Amino acid sequence: MELRQLRYFVRAVELSSMGKAALDLNIGVSALSQQISRLENELAIRLLQRTSRGIVATDAGLAFFSQAQLALRHADDAVRAAKQARLSGHVSVGMAPSTASVLGLPFILAMQERYPHIRLHMVESLSGNLAAMINTRQLDLAILFQHKTVQTWSALPILAERLFLIGRQEIVGRFQHQSITPEELASLPLILPSQTHGLRALLNTVFARQRVELNILAEIDGLAMLMDAVRHGLGATIQPGAAVSRMVDDNLKVIAIDNPLLSRPNFLVSLSDDELSPVGLAARVVLQSVIQQLVTLGSWPGATLHDR
Repeated sequence: MELRQLRYFVRAVELSSMGKAALDLNIGVSALSQQISRLENELAIRLLQRTSRGIVATDAGLAFFSQAQLALRHADDAVRAAKQARLSGHVSVGMAPSTASVLGLPFILAMQERYPHIRLHMVESLSGNLAAMINTRQLDLAILFQHKTVQTWSALPILAERLFLIGRQEIVGRFQHQSITPEELASLPLILPSQTHGLRALLNTVFARQRVELNILAEIDGLAMLMDAVRHGLGATIQPGAAVSRMVDDNLKVIAIDNPLLSRPNFLVSLSDDELSPVGLAARVVLQSVIQQLVTLGSWPGATLHDR
């Protein structure tokens, strides 16, 4: 008796049709019928009865059906356990601070649940620094905002983030009920990351095309310190939705910027598939799954999944 024979029999009973079961299993009807006949011959029991409406299980077939389902579940559990046990080792993953604020913990929890024997090394740094670490093989995976900085590795567009204007009421309040033009954004005192930050590079490019010069009051690379300065009223900032996902502050206004140019692309970057370890491949699949779930559930403000 083979596992595939059990799978064939169970699917035939579930669909009440040899033709539908064969199509679902991607095999020929004659091959399916032959395998079930072999199973019946081995058991010396008639399991299925053919009628004008299809097939139905005999009394013996119904009894065998419930036990076959249980056996298949146990077999699937055994395969899953073997795969997870085999996947052990370590993988390093990099995220920018804003990305880590929304993605970091859900990814860590998902990895612990699915692959408890994999040791995860998380690195939080600027996108430019993460790109350099990928290039020197210090990281296996990273979420980056400019894939062109990565020389030879795999870069998969994963999502785009809408940008938000954040500041105290007295600074940004007048923009709450209107679209914000680049000129109006440039008139504000802004607190932004430095030139090495992917977000700053995006803003510089967009505003340079508009021939508008930003009014940079201060440059702060740490997200926590930057937001402290904004809360204090020193200026406003422009950040993606990930940066505001956990922000709870009634004194700050968060205003979506309706400008398709001001959208930050996110790329899932990794070593090439032939160089990435099985552990790294597994982590990449989990990372994609968690990102998709966060966006679908609305837990990543302003994020839109990349169309594939």
